[in-house]
Amino acid sequence: MSNPSDRLQTLGHVIVIDDDASVRRSLCTMLERSGYEVSLYDCADAFLQNPVVPSPAVILLDMRMPGTTGVGLQSQLKTLAHNVPVIFVSGDSRPEEIIVAMKQGAVDFLLKPFTAQAMMDVIQRAMHLSQQAVVVAQKSIQVSERLKRLTPREMEVCHWMVRGYSNQQIATVDGGASATIKLHRARVMEKMAAGTLPELIDMLTGLDIPAPQRQTA
Repeated sequence: MSNPSDRLQTLGHVIVIDDDASVRRSLCTMLERSGYEVSLYDCADAFLQNPVVPSPAVILLDMRMPGTTGVGLQSQLKTLAHNVPVIFVSGDSRPEEIIVAMKQGAVDFLLKPFTAQAMMDVIQRAMHLSQQAVVVAQKSIQVSERLKRLTPREMEVCHWMVRGYSNQQIATVDGGASATIKLHRARVMEKMAAGTLPELIDMLTGLDIPAPQRQTA
């Protein structure tokens, strides 16, 4: 008897875009048996009509199709779903097309015919990249929400904290009292749910903490 939570245990979502019906069927069967959810499209334009991309997901993309080409769709994916790994599958591609695909960030390029194992290995690697991107995106959202809890003054202190300034140094550059800076510093750590300063710095790495606009006395 199947478990009601089986749908939650899938390995991820694979979007197959290929104009060869037999290829779509065989890939769908293989992928679903391996534990992936699958969406099928017979061309890039069909996908573009309703470009839904779940998370995590990988796109298996044919190079030559009627209408929008594989690399043409890949270029548009930079704005539609820029973190979704793309794997090209093709039986007829020119070297320059492969070069463009790889320059645009394709994870891999498989030439038909390919073995099932080769396909699954590439998908597993690409899905891992997608899962990592999802974790990073979720972390960014969570940290952004925590930053909203900071008062303007706490945000100023946070700006200096992640740059390694001590309480006294912060007080010197912005004219505040050292004891007051200490209080703001504690509130920053509490609101950001950071146990240590290195943890806070790691949490905010890559995020833009605006520079203080206060006028020093």
